[in-house]
Amino acid sequence: MKKSIIVSIVTILVMVLGISIVMAATDQPGSESDPVVTKSYVDSKTSFSPISLTAGQKLIGGEGTELILRSGEATAIDNGANGISDLTVGMDLMTGSQVVTNHLLLVPRNDGRGITAVTDIWVMVRGTYTVQ
Repeated sequence: MKKSIIVSIVTILVMVLGISIVMAATDQPGSESDPVVTKSYVDSKTSFSPISLTAGQKLIGGEGTELILRSGEATAIDNGANGISDLTVGMDLMTGSQVVTNHLLLVPRNDGRGITAVTDIWVMVRGTYTVQ
């Protein structure tokens, strides 16, 4: 009786181990199920880039773009109905609202939201954007 239980357990373990090996062998690096990405792609998605703007320039963010004003003065640009999200204080900034330095801002959609430089500024940006 004990011998048959042990044989059953060993058989199940061998089957599970075999299935695991087969599954690991089928995921080839670079395949659709295990894509290879470049360092530059990962860096572009995970790190902020410093951007300098002169007074009067606008930075319009794409969907999901994050902004941190590091120096200078800037005001928000909304889309006409909703503002740019100031995640630090949990509120929307409407057009003309002053952007506080070191606050994390989020552009929720690609609909024209961003910031306007009142003075020369440095802003950290993660995501897509255009400067006008």
